[in-house]
Amino acid sequence: MEMILISVLVVGGCGLLIGLVLSLAGKKFAVETDEREALVREALPGNNCGGCGYPGCDGAAAAVVSGNAPVTVCPVGGAPVARKIGAIMGQEAADPVRMAAFVFCGGTCGTAREQYAYTGVEDCRMASLLPGGGSKSCRYGCLGYGSCVKACPFGALEIREGAAFVDREACKACGACVKACPRRLIRLIPYDAAAAVACSSRDKGKAVMEVCGAGCIGCKKCEKSCPSGAITVREGVARIDYALCTGCGACAEQCPRKCIVKW
Repeated sequence: MEMILISVLVVGGCGLLIGLVLSLAGKKFAVETDEREALVREALPGNNCGGCGYPGCDGAAAAVVSGNAPVTVCPVGGAPVARKIGAIMGQEAADPVRMAAFVFCGGTCGTAREQYAYTGVEDCRMASLLPGGGSKSCRYGCLGYGSCVKACPFGALEIREGAAFVDREACKACGACVKACPRRLIRLIPYDAAAAVACSSRDKGKAVMEVCGAGCIGCKKCEKSCPSGAITVREGVARIDYALCTGCGACAEQCPRKCIVKW
């Protein structure tokens, strides 16, 4: 009985000593946390999509509080979330420009020529490793197997007639589809953009016409028709500078291939 009592006292004493040491160590090595970090985290939508460029909403909150990220860090939350975070940080938050993803390719089944039938894994990254870079003759075009659709956490993309399309109302500009596209055909443009060029081919006009009925041939009619100088043809394809674009729509009207689409 005496041995049992001694054992209990020894074990209890060891537990008390370890608890005391851990308590003192916790106080000595405690990392000070800014209470604003928890408030910013609570204001964020919690999608953890990585669209801000940080490892989830926790990482974004820490970056904002440390001064490494602006209060407009969250593209998903947009202006309402930016205002909440601005109030927490004591900063005035200017409304961020709303962005949306756009697929710079209009090569659907009806316009893009196929060089062979593909029956493999429905994944753009896998298909792009095949001979010729995929089944479509255009080496710059959308492969149409939906890697971007699977990557989007908001259901904003779909495959229509063999090409990806974005529902800009559903798009939160998180950038997941941008990263998923092996051909880098998806980019973020202003949500209220009046037009966009649905082509990324850098081939010359004749070569484009041989593989796609809707590709840009670099004719420069759009460039000549733009009153604000917002559209130029570079590397064989038209490009719009949205900082200069007034949304007049002249480029879309003049495009003989209809690859400049009113969005």
